[in-house]
Amino acid sequence: MLRIHPAELQRMLDALQQAIREHAEWQRRVVRTLVCRLPVDPADLAQDAFCACGFGRWLLEQARHTLKDRPEYGAIESGHRRLHELAAAVMAELAERGSVSPATFDPFAQQSLRMRVDLDALRNDMLVALRSRDFLTGVYRRLEVLPALREARELAIRGVQSSCIAFMDLDRFKAVNDSFGHGLGDEVLARAAQCIIEHLRPYDRVFRYGGDEFLLLLPGTHPVEAWHLMDRVRHTVAATVLGTAPGGPAVRLTASVGITSLEPDLEVEQCVARADQALLLAKAAGRDRVVCWDPAGTAGATVAGAVSARPASQDSAAR
Repeated sequence: MLRIHPAELQRMLDALQQAIREHAEWQRRVVRTLVCRLPVDPADLAQDAFCACGFGRWLLEQARHTLKDRPEYGAIESGHRRLHELAAAVMAELAERGSVSPATFDPFAQQSLRMRVDLDALRNDMLVALRSRDFLTGVYRRLEVLPALREARELAIRGVQSSCIAFMDLDRFKAVNDSFGHGLGDEVLARAAQCIIEHLRPYDRVFRYGGDEFLLLLPGTHPVEAWHLMDRVRHTVAATVLGTAPGGPAVRLTASVGITSLEPDLEVEQCVARADQALLLAKAAGRDRVVCWDPAGTAGATVAGAVSARPASQDSAAR
């Protein structure tokens, strides 16, 4: 759910919890009908009963658009349809014989349990995803960085997949807060984060490391590939209007980036320090560029000895 903003994720979770309540109420009514031997509601025997109930309407009208790519959705949709089929069989037997055999009731009870387990798993996944996000920008929180990097490092140790990490910092962001206030600053950060996510690959991960600084995990990349990927992102950010000051100009900012490989023989904290050092070099070299960490520690050292093609400012203001 990387590309779902926490606000939208919260709305999805609220809708899911309301749907679960309606589903539980339907199940309570069915069981009450069976236990108390009440007249069967003809609506529960209809072929379209699975899409006419409150939970079914949520599945078809909301979840299909927001959760269709989640593996749980297919299981829940087919499980819900099957549950209604079994409920119809149970109540048809009750209406015909005045009682229900264990052979008819047990599949209904088992399917009810499966549905509850599947729904709890989906709700828990959404809660975990919500807790892991920075609500302002929609990217992952800093607390998620080290676990993700350690997982990627394990893949590198086993020779499965190499990865790079990048630090990205908005140049002169402090001036936006100082000149226009934190409200516009928040808008700029949120739009910058959205811009970054939209121009990365689906499996790349973005974390808000602090303030206007983002850390990115780029799986399956070597420094050359990571440099070109981040340079495209840098160009996009520079060309994007990130906010508009009240009665003032459109806000555009450049970005500086530091990159390093996630080395199997180094702790992830050391790799993070290298990426941070590369970012400092990008700032010192004039900003608005991508710099790869170089063991020689020379300012401006980049892949193939090239700095970004975009002209860099000679301004020496603080980072």
